[in-house]
Amino acid sequence: MPAPDTITAVQLSRLIGLPDAPVILDVRTGQDLSADPRLIPTSILRHATSAPDWVAEFAGRSVVVVCQRGLKLSQGAAAWLRHAGARAEVLEGGFGGWAATNGLLLRTDRIPNPDPQGRTVWVTRSRPKVDRIACPWLIRRFVDPRAVFLFVAPSEVRMVAERFGATPFDIDDVFWSHRGEGCTFDTMVEEFGLKSEPLSRLAMIVRGADTDRPDLTPQSAGLLAASLGLSRMYRDDLAQLDAAMSLYDAFYRWSRDAVAETHNWPGATSSARAETVA
Repeated sequence: MPAPDTITAVQLSRLIGLPDAPVILDVRTGQDLSADPRLIPTSILRHATSAPDWVAEFAGRSVVVVCQRGLKLSQGAAAWLRHAGARAEVLEGGFGGWAATNGLLLRTDRIPNPDPQGRTVWVTRSRPKVDRIACPWLIRRFVDPRAVFLFVAPSEVRMVAERFGATPFDIDDVFWSHRGEGCTFDTMVEEFGLKSEPLSRLAMIVRGADTDRPDLTPQSAGLLAASLGLSRMYRDDLAQLDAAMSLYDAFYRWSRDAVAETHNWPGATSSARAETVA
């Protein structure tokens, strides 16, 4: 049982990747970050001792604070956050405890440099279908919840990337793209260090839908059909992305929690039972 105002690694792991996940603030010292620069997914770096200067931006939000061992730095920063009106908890055992449980850890050397507002900025081809929706979902749920996505004419992706400091993805001959039989979603899961059973399962579904292999998984054809339907429902690519986020949320929750569950209409079972009795 965690102490008051703390959250365990297991509890936090059940929240990461969900649309209502808490803000995660990493307040480890520079020395601790140098020893292991990886982050718990979606973490934001802050200096614990300057907490009075930045806590106001998290007022009214749910926050989990992480230091190396879950002691003085995270306790102090969480107390300041609560003073500012945030719902702040400390990760029990800190970053070290999270790593010891083999929790997901994000590679920081793969995260693009943020813009002046602290957001990563990405650019790809307009009129997305599968990969160009799946990748933004992965980034917003596991890397940078505030990430910006620019959808532009295919011929202009590289120049927009250069002129606007954006990271191109899902086009030929860039780092974030298809490799071998995998799609860009596969590349991101691998390069960000996010391989886990649920995300690997979801990656196979996306791969089948995106690379014309709908028989790769039983779910791939359904994802492709839903994706093509959404692309026809929305002329605005950002509106389509917003609408599709819940679709990928649902596939992720199925991949994580419900793969063994089946469904049948109770009426059919009742009818069969009645015939057996008769």
